[in-house]
Formats: sequence, C-alpha cells, structure tokens
Amino acid sequence: MKIATFNINGIKARHAALTDWLDEAQPDVALLQEIKSVDENFPRELFEDRGYNVETHGQKGFNGVAILSKHPLEDVSRGLPGDDSDEQARWIEATVVGEHHALRLCGLYLPNGNPAPGPKYDYKLAWMERLFARAETLLADETPALMAGDYNVIPQAEDAAKPQAWKDDALFLPQTRAAFRRILNLGFTEAFRARTQGPGHYSFWDYQAGAWERDNGIRIDHFLLSPACADLMTDCQIDRAVRGREKPSDHVPVWVDLAL
Repeated sequence: MKIATFNINGIKARHAALTDWLDEAQPDVALLQEIKSVDENFPRELFEDRGYNVETHGQKGFNGVAILSKHPLEDVSRGLPGDDSDEQARWIEATVVGEHHALRLCGLYLPNGNPAPGPKYDYKLAWMERLFARAETLLADETPALMAGDYNVIPQAEDAAKPQAWKDDALFLPQTRAAFRRILNLGFTEAFRARTQGPGHYSFWDYQAGAWERDNGIRIDHFLLSPACADLMTDCQIDRAVRGREKPSDHVPVWVDLAL
C-alpha cells in the first residue's frame, strides 16, 4: 500500500497540480495539509471520480487536513486530543484495512511557530506535547500506526541546504528538535532516514529568492512509523520533481510503501 503526504498549499489554487500527481503516482492513500478550505467547499468529486474516499477537517482560509483513500476509511476522528479549546484544523485520523493488517493513519499539520519566542511558538511546543501524548497512546494500542504530514521541523542540520539561515527559526530551534526527538525516542521510525542518509534531500522550497532554482530547500515533511508499522515498510521516497511543475505547491509529496 502506497501512502503519501502532501502539503498542497491551498486546494483551490493547487487542485490541478494535485490531480495530475495523483493520476501519475497512484497512491492508495494521500494525507493532505493546508487545504485552506471549509469542508463543504472541498472539491471532493475530483477525487471521488478517481476512486478515492474523502474525509476532511477544514478551516476557512487557513490550515485544514484531509485524507484521500482508495480503501474504506473507518473510525475517522478530527482534532488532536488534549485541548478542547483548540479550533485550528491540524489533525485527522482514520483506519484502513489491508490484506493482512489494519493501519491507523494520522495526518497532521504541525504549527509553524514563528515568530519565536512568542505565543505562536508557545502554541507549537504545546501542540508537540499533545502530539507526544497521542503518540504514546498509539504505541500502547499495538495496531500498526503512522503519523505523517508537514511537521514544520528541520530535524538535523543536514536537512537544510543552509542550516545557519534557520538557526533562529521556530522550525530549527533546539527546543523544537528536542520535542521531535522525544517523540521518536518513544520507538518511532523516521521513515525517510531509515532508507536514505546524507544531505541534499528536501521536501520544501520557498517561493522567494529562487529557492527552487538554487536548491535552497529544507526537509520538513515526515513519516513517523510505530514499530509494528516500520516492520512493514519496503520503501520511502520524496517526489522532488513535482516542485518544478506549473503552479506547484512549495512542498512536494513524500511517500512510503507498506506491505499491508
């Protein structure tokens, strides 16, 4: 089963780029971030016509996450537990069933946190604390699980073309990276790094200052796999070339293959 994550940076602006990629890559499941649409305005027919079941957790003009799946989606839930007052649409979960295993899918759009320090960074760290708690619960359940999406975290210096340019940014601050490692240290596998080592692998290039043309990128879109899920992984890749197409998102898809 091929499962992808893709921050599309606005479904209205990017639906053609998204459907072109879906037709080409044929993922079984796509976890989307930054749909920037309320649920009722999401163009679900575009995806249902391609054989996808669609679940969304939208918000007007900002944030928003969705799951597209060629398999039925069961036990769908929306919103990261731990703060009933949080109205930002950044988390969606569902279960899919493969030939041999069920899989709990968690799609996320982690807060950016800039400017830091400040209330936006406090929100980011608090959100990551809630993510840690949810990760613990997923592990306790023992069903294969993954948490994938735009983490807005640059885990290591090699995940940025120019790490010094990010040293004061919320994506690369020591507290951010420590919170990310704390989740990993529960026993999760960071799928891409389990398969590919070394610098030069990015999933985001800013629209400004010729970042794509200069390959001035960062890697912030990640798959975290529970031990039972990591045992099923056969591949993980970044679809880098998508960034060079017409009207692209500033992110590109990342995907894993699981022997489900």
